[in-house]
Amino acid sequence: MNLYSNKQKWKIALLIFALLTVGASLFVSNNIVGKVGERERERAKQWADAIKKKIELVRLTNRTFSQLRDRESEKMTLWIDATKEVSKDTPLNQDFEKDFPRRIIARNDDIPVILLDDQHNYSGSINLDFNEDTLQKQYPELSEEEVMQLFEDSTVHLAELWKKKNSSFTIEVYPGFFMSYYYNDSKEIVRLERERDSLINAFNDDLINNEGLVPVLLVDTKTKEIVGTNIDEYTINQRNVEEVIAELEAQNDPIVIDFKNGTTNTLYFDDSPELKQLQYFPYIQFMVIGLFAFIGYLIFSTFRKAEQNQVWAGMAKETAHQLGTPLSSLIGWIQLLESQGIDEMITSEMQKDVDRLEKVTDRFSKIGSGALLENTDIGATVENIVEYLRPRISDKVGVTITVQEDISAKHNASLIEWVVENICKNAVDAMEGEGSLDIQVHESTGSVHIDIKDSGKGIPSHQLKTIFEPGFSTKKRGWGLGLSLVKRIVKEYHKGNVFVLSSEINHGTTFRISIPS
Repeated sequence: MNLYSNKQKWKIALLIFALLTVGASLFVSNNIVGKVGERERERAKQWADAIKKKIELVRLTNRTFSQLRDRESEKMTLWIDATKEVSKDTPLNQDFEKDFPRRIIARNDDIPVILLDDQHNYSGSINLDFNEDTLQKQYPELSEEEVMQLFEDSTVHLAELWKKKNSSFTIEVYPGFFMSYYYNDSKEIVRLERERDSLINAFNDDLINNEGLVPVLLVDTKTKEIVGTNIDEYTINQRNVEEVIAELEAQNDPIVIDFKNGTTNTLYFDDSPELKQLQYFPYIQFMVIGLFAFIGYLIFSTFRKAEQNQVWAGMAKETAHQLGTPLSSLIGWIQLLESQGIDEMITSEMQKDVDRLEKVTDRFSKIGSGALLENTDIGATVENIVEYLRPRISDKVGVTITVQEDISAKHNASLIEWVVENICKNAVDAMEGEGSLDIQVHESTGSVHIDIKDSGKGIPSHQLKTIFEPGFSTKKRGWGLGLSLVKRIVKEYHKGNVFVLSSEINHGTTFRISIPS
């Protein structure tokens, strides 16, 4: 009992140590994961601030563009008015160098203008990025007339494009003849627009192409319109945006970006794939370690079991060998006493004890070298051992046996008798020499069952799984090998099972031995 008790204590201690180690490791891992998650949230907040500043800069630039366009529109209106005034004058009565409208016209050195007549033919232009010379250099194979025609066609087409962006002006040069003026943004505005577009593209690149950024979704708070996202695991559109927002809200609290002008955007973000993998890493790690430990335990258990089998077989053979020599001597002494005319009762009882020792020797010999199983009447085997035990147990123990007729099973009679004898002796000890012992042999569901029921003190529930372990004993002078041998004989040699069918404190215990029929 002490051996098994110490073994159990060591198992419990090792289990507690393993649980503490796992708990400490999980705590450290989760702490690291938490810190990484906090850093990602801080990075998302910093990125949201950067978005806010970039968008504010873009909006400021757009407002500036709007103001510049308004001024250019006013400037163009003034330029058209000056052109109208100039068209009324004649070279005979006006000094064009000092004329105020002419000076207004001459000061336009940045707004590109194209002049078309009422037939939509080219009449003139200023501040264009190309002319006949540049086209001639670009297309040297064309003649001067072809280059001129290409230039005029290009300006007419360009005027149509400008008309979609800015309103054109039409003036009556003289009665019945009209000219139309088309203009585009100045070169400075075009340059600023390019810088603005570059800034917006940089913002989109930061959002979409930055693989180091956590998955984010930027949405207009009021309209729920998607401003930008770098989530490419699935398609996000206005139909499923609510569902995606709900999923992201469950992961992290969203960040509201207020632009202080009535416009707010909400930034929803998820944990990065690396962080998600890191969260599961400790569990995967322990699963792998546990798998290796389990495989190692199976290998160790297999080798230990094989070693135990060799020890059991070796001990059994040695015991049978050691008993054989004195048995031979005792048989010779009995024969000598019989030849000298000693009282037959004395030699008869001595012969019974010798027969008993021979049976014990035979049992150990079979355990050590393997048992031959025969398909015989197992009920008769149980009855034989019960009849042997009756005169050898207390008269205060009532023994009853019930055997179903015609029950055959492949078994070794000598070993099954040993099994029944061990359990019956333990039952008598549990009853302290007074009580009832009921033995039933019956067949059901393809197995033969031997139920041994006593009226003893019972077995506590916490000991039911340990009573068959080597070294377990409730007796002060017990070795704890009886039930262990019982289990070995039934499971290893007969491919059956032995277990406690029921047990109640102070009311008794029922053991069941099951062998395939």
